[in-house]
Order: sequence, then C-alpha cells, then structure tokens
Amino acid sequence: MGRIIAIDYGGKRTGLAVTDPLQIIANALETVETSKLFDYLKKYFAVEQVDLIIIGDPRNWDDSDTHATPLVRKAIERLKKEFPNIPLETVDERYTSKMASQAMVEMGMKKKDRRVKGNIDQIAATIMLQEYMNRI
Repeated sequence: MGRIIAIDYGGKRTGLAVTDPLQIIANALETVETSKLFDYLKKYFAVEQVDLIIIGDPRNWDDSDTHATPLVRKAIERLKKEFPNIPLETVDERYTSKMASQAMVEMGMKKKDRRVKGNIDQIAATIMLQEYMNRI
C-alpha cells in the first residue's frame, strides 16, 4: 500500500501533506516554492510509493471560482500529464487556511511561528488530507 499526498497549491508556495504507508495518519510534509513543486514531486515519487494525489479546489462560499482556481486547474493538468499513473482527486479546500491558523493557536504555537505562511500551507494540506481520509 502506498501513501496519499495532499497538495495545497498556491501562487508562491505549496503546502504538502502525506499519509503513512498504511494510510492511517496524515502528516505535514513540506512547503515548497510553487516554481519547484514538480521537481520536488518527481524526487519524492522516485523514493516513495504514492497511490493517490489529492489537490485542494479553491472555491468561494457560494461555490464560484476564486482568483486561485485557474492556477490550480493548470496545476491539475500538469500533474495528470507528468504523473499519469497516479490517480488524482480534487477536494474542497474552503476554510482550510482558517482552520490551520486556528489549529496553530490551539497547539500553542508562538505568534512568530504562526506568521510563517509556509506553516499554514503545510497544516492546511494536512487538514485537507485528514478530512479526505475521514470520508473514505
């Protein structure tokens, strides 16, 4: 059994989370510069078996597209092209960044660390992944 990787895709940074090989626990993996994402994924997939990619679908509360939706759609097309053997699913990412910020406060993370946007991206990806795992 392989891992599931979650992608919280952004214009500048992308948060990544991954399950353990038994797909029981979701863990933050990394925040990478979006321009380096595909190189990172190629290296990661070369050493880890990944059964599924999930990527956050940015939507407004009324289900309309956000400013980030076109960027994510382009990323999805590239993921399908570069990794055709790994299934890909989109998941609703509404409110995950807010939930990530709240989780950092509840974890007692220092204000200085909460300001690091990469932390929010990783935790948002982890929340997406955990919610996905709770549904399957």
